[in-house]
Amino acid sequence: MALMITDECINCDVCEPECPNGAISPGEEIYVIDPNLCTECVGHYDEPQCQQVCPVDCIPLDPGHKETHDELMEKYRVITAA
Repeated sequence: MALMITDECINCDVCEPECPNGAISPGEEIYVIDPNLCTECVGHYDEPQCQQVCPVDCIPLDPGHKETHDELMEKYRVITAA
């Protein structure tokens, strides 16, 4: 399952550089996560790094993009060509 950023985002800029897949970018009002690039850090880290650094805890799982661990790992392999 990809992650999403909710409207509680305060645009503090700490999550974007933590994403190893480049899935986080500035949106019109708040940061957004591209579900096609988000692997919840599977393949890179044990836990999503954006969630670890977010000071307002506004990065939950995106129920609109459900994926298994195996699907996230396959996405990681495609993104990194590993």
